Amino acid sequence: MDIKLELVAVPVTDIDRAKAFYERIGFHADHDITVSEEIRFVQLTPPGSACSIAIGKGLTRMTPGSLDNMQVVVADIEEAFADLKGRGIEVTEIEDMACG
Repeated sequence: MDIKLELVAVPVTDIDRAKAFYERIGFHADHDITVSEEIRFVQLTPPGSACSIAIGKGLTRMTPGSLDNMQVVVADIEEAFADLKGRGIEVTEIEDMACG
């Protein structure tokens, strides 16, 4: 039996600001649906990923900013670093860690 992680809720304070940030770093906006006054669902997928994130209103009880340590994987960290800097994203220097 296959089990696939498809969607991770990311609690945010400002939906439009968060959506613009993720699009700026290359995520694709798959859905942006206002279901009701209480629910807005925005799904964004990183390039090449089978898993997406969901931001919005009424999706989770987590406090905005409380999701800690979500990791993404890239084939070439220097290329990813250069790409983000080229998009005007503020990034810290690459740190080589024994755990990966």
